[in-house]
Amino acid sequence: MELYLDSALIDEIEEAFHLGFLTGLTTTPTFMHRDGITDIDGTILKLAGMVPVIHIEALGESADEIHDEAHRLLDLGLKKEATVFKVPVSLEGVKACKRLTDDGIRVNVHLVYTLQQAYMAMAAGAAYVCPLVGRLQDQGHDALALIEQCVNAVEYYKYNCKVMFSSVRHSEHVRNAINLGVHTVTVPWKVIKVLTENPLTTVGTQQFFEHTRLLTLCVKDVISDFNPTIHMSKTIYDALVVMTRGGFGAVTIVDDKEEIRGIFTDGDLRRMLEKEDETSLHKKLSELELNVPIHISGDSLLYEASQLLKGRQVDTICVVQGKKQIGMLDIQDIIKVTT
Repeated sequence: MELYLDSALIDEIEEAFHLGFLTGLTTTPTFMHRDGITDIDGTILKLAGMVPVIHIEALGESADEIHDEAHRLLDLGLKKEATVFKVPVSLEGVKACKRLTDDGIRVNVHLVYTLQQAYMAMAAGAAYVCPLVGRLQDQGHDALALIEQCVNAVEYYKYNCKVMFSSVRHSEHVRNAINLGVHTVTVPWKVIKVLTENPLTTVGTQQFFEHTRLLTLCVKDVISDFNPTIHMSKTIYDALVVMTRGGFGAVTIVDDKEEIRGIFTDGDLRRMLEKEDETSLHKKLSELELNVPIHISGDSLLYEASQLLKGRQVDTICVVQGKKQIGMLDIQDIIKVTT
């Protein structure tokens, strides 16, 4: 099924065709006035140079006027093989369609609302017949039935014609077009942009990125530059200063060789203040019963660290290289790199 962009906005046309696989553009020069564009012919030529195929209107009150307008636009520099002229369905329109088709020029007969109109376009040799689904549904008509009838007519009578599903309002219309077997659909950019969206895909993609980063990044790649350590000869007050400066809820206590002797946490501080008064802040860290901290090698994968945090039900672990601490890993560090 061919996918066309339906737009008259230069910026979104440029954006859409960066996708690289759109068949072409259906556009309406009269809408370009809304953006203050006055050189319509120049704009048409610019657009034709940006897209593989352009469907552009050739308007006139008679078949002669429509025929002449199409040739005038071609004479401006449009390529016949890359241009399709949109002609509203009418007796004069299908007459012009036949004449242009005989000239080797492709025609899109549009503003089709009935199977009879579609038949006249097919019989006149239209390359495309274009029912306006959204507009028909606005009036309470069964537009999808009309599309199905048009597709069946093309296939049964072997017309050299493509049914174009147009006046697309939402992504469900694109699904309808696929199910009905139309040959081409022309879609606004705002609808094209949401065709790949799905909540399950969003969740799955996020999980993929999360697992990939957990399995490719090392712990040392994500820890902060600040290494919250303090010598055991210092006081609890000093430890509190280091904890505050680093933004961690813990500080690692080290000896003269900078090897780990224990850890002091904000939880330890609260429990101490509950039992003792504020004078305890002046105790030396060496006076405390120190617990061996949970630690992990900086070369370990982030996945291993994540499992350790979950398994031990803690928010922060020490990161070591040999017997020395090189930093701390907080659960928020993992969240930052996986979301």
